[in-house]
Amino acid sequence: MFGEGTDWYRENKKMKVAILLCTLRGQHYLAEQLQSLSTQTFSDWEVFASDDGSKDDTHALLLHYQAKWPQGRLTIHSGPAEGFAANFLSLICNAGIKADCYAFADQDDVWEPAKLERAVAWLATVPKDVPALYGSRTLLVDANNQVLGLSPLFRKPPCFGNALTQNIAGGNTMVFNNAARSLLQAAGDKVDVVVHDWWVYLVVSGCGGRVFYDALPSVRYRQHEQNVVGLDTGWQARLRRIQLSINGRFKGWTDRNIAALERLSTMLTPENQRRLQLFKVARKRWFAPRLWGFWRAGIHRQSILSNVGLFMAAVFNKI
Repeated sequence: MFGEGTDWYRENKKMKVAILLCTLRGQHYLAEQLQSLSTQTFSDWEVFASDDGSKDDTHALLLHYQAKWPQGRLTIHSGPAEGFAANFLSLICNAGIKADCYAFADQDDVWEPAKLERAVAWLATVPKDVPALYGSRTLLVDANNQVLGLSPLFRKPPCFGNALTQNIAGGNTMVFNNAARSLLQAAGDKVDVVVHDWWVYLVVSGCGGRVFYDALPSVRYRQHEQNVVGLDTGWQARLRRIQLSINGRFKGWTDRNIAALERLSTMLTPENQRRLQLFKVARKRWFAPRLWGFWRAGIHRQSILSNVGLFMAAVFNKI
């Protein structure tokens, strides 16, 4: 366990986790996810569920568990109905939600029993005033919770240069502390970002926080027809990312991320302010200066193949 040499349990048992759960038409899998929350080995948690206007039995399921669990264990909110990223941001910025750590939860996954315990154990090793983000690998399962495989294993250290072009952990694995949440609240819930998890990685790494990627899977990530974001491994996923680069969609995502980061420009570390400026300038240059600028900015992805794709995208000015 993290923090060996310290009585981490004695420290962690004083910590409370707010689980930020967003739902929309989740009746098929929500009960299994809620059940997995109830079997966590770390017990001091509370669920804040934000439903984005479901017309199925999602709300009824939430009410059922609210009545079944102890009072205060589950609070139900109405989402902004502007997409899943906006829904998660609405919970992050909800001043009525107070805890020591915050965990994103998707409606259709299944958490491994020690997910929160491992995340909180690592977060407890970071000083409270330092932004910190935990994320992990996932176990990929089908609609019936049968194992399909593992998400990619990333070995390079998390950093802002990586975050500018890639997210390394799914939001369904992420847990972060109050210092990280304060940065996200400073940017606000109306910030136009591609996805909430990539945004958290950008903010925490850019503002001098600590990011930990756990190679041990913490979530059974369900793959099914209704996935908003699905499988990120295999040749189909690689071809999809290449297609996104070719058609310019990835470049549009980068535009939005950079614009969002402007809200926190003074909170970025001096080195990352410089890195972001080099990246922004390089994107507008012609071929040779563009590649040189990207290299100086230190942008990179996690695997050799992904970096080849990144290089090709840079050549054709698709970043």
